[in-house]
Amino acid sequence: MQKILLGVGVLLILLGIFGASYTWHHDHREAVTLDKYAVAEFQVGRDGDGNWESATLSLWDYRYDKARLLNKAVVFTDGAPWEVDAVTKQTPAGWRNENKLFFHFPRASLRDLLVAKEIRIKFYYDNGQSIDLPLSKRDLLAWQRKLRW
Repeated sequence: MQKILLGVGVLLILLGIFGASYTWHHDHREAVTLDKYAVAEFQVGRDGDGNWESATLSLWDYRYDKARLLNKAVVFTDGAPWEVDAVTKQTPAGWRNENKLFFHFPRASLRDLLVAKEIRIKFYYDNGQSIDLPLSKRDLLAWQRKLRW
């Protein structure tokens, strides 16, 4: 009986170590582009004449810790910063928390987005962590295609 309890105890310890290391690794994951870190959707709004009306970025991320996204983000177009206010929402989903960030690009920034060679998005969590990642080449071209239409 002692061997069974010892075996169960060791198994629980190993599962706990694996679980803790996985959740820490996921919340502190390293990515080289924004699409490898979170799901992002870029939409362009146009008026009746086809002129730019607005552009919006929606970003979905999930974490295992309780860190919440802050209501601010910075968009860098070829190094030039555009600070924007964001709307955020966190939905607890059991073990992991889903974070959503929405923001409208300043209308003046749309021309810069169209000609940029690199776009980086930086957003912040309330635990002091910030994420600063560029768009992948594929996403950059997709955003610019949406702006050209």
